[in-house]
Amino acid sequence: MSVDTGGAGPAPSWLQGPEVHERAAATAPGWPVLGGIAAAGLAGIALIAAGGALRSAPLIVIGIVLLLAACAAARGLTPVAPGEARVVQVGGRYAGTIRSDGLVWVNPAAQRHRISTKIRNHETVPAKVNDADGNPIEIAAVVVWQVEDTAKAVFGVDDLTEFVAVQAEAAVRQVASNYPYDDHEGRLSLRGAAGEINARLAEQIILRVAPAGVRVIEARLTRLAYAPEIAHAMLRRQQAGAMVAARQRIVDGAVGMVESALARLDADGLVDLDPERKAAMVSNMLVVLCSDHPTQPVINTGTLYQ
Repeated sequence: MSVDTGGAGPAPSWLQGPEVHERAAATAPGWPVLGGIAAAGLAGIALIAAGGALRSAPLIVIGIVLLLAACAAARGLTPVAPGEARVVQVGGRYAGTIRSDGLVWVNPAAQRHRISTKIRNHETVPAKVNDADGNPIEIAAVVVWQVEDTAKAVFGVDDLTEFVAVQAEAAVRQVASNYPYDDHEGRLSLRGAAGEINARLAEQIILRVAPAGVRVIEARLTRLAYAPEIAHAMLRRQQAGAMVAARQRIVDGAVGMVESALARLDADGLVDLDPERKAAMVSNMLVVLCSDHPTQPVINTGTLYQ
């Protein structure tokens, strides 16, 4: 499986996992077998009773054998509930997986491991990590996952739930350290590109949980904030950046309005201004349009040049 690791380098060799893959186990319908077991058990009991009445040792032996065979065969009856599977192991070797729900019968000598195939989610605890710029941040994520290969889930890892939890946290830490929290230079950032960051996070988790036969349905950041020790300073930085951006927009709009006014005056021929007066007019209009405070009007009772 080829997955973009976001600059994390090649996958370690342990991610290959054991060479075992899920396959269907050999089973028989459970209810007919249950009927046969019940019939054999009743027949054994009847033969034992008849042998005792007739004092016939062969009948008693046959009855005991039938009863023991029925009891042994009954051990192979396996109920499978919806949302779970049974991994069958015979003589230490993987013999297949039962996924169909209901009552089935397998080899009585087989070991059957119960495993859930329901959709599960795991939320990582908030972790304090340094982002790509070295700023401490707090980050957490939720991972929605499901067992896809039951053989790998049972034989590939020791504790499936703990394995997914640890690998999800490791992936969150790695993604957080590869990107800055916020960036104004056009780079990919944790705060500014949530969709792409979630995709990179999912890729990392998929790569890490592959040995456990787990399918990652969704991975999404649920918490992203600066650490408390720098949160106030970073808030002031964000406010300053927002103020600069707002000022830039105000200036761009004011310049456009001044250009439009001068072009309109020239087109209508209402006032003939020399370059010096145009400069003064531009200066006054920019002050009026860009100022944070109300301007005081000044009435000129003289000429335009006094």
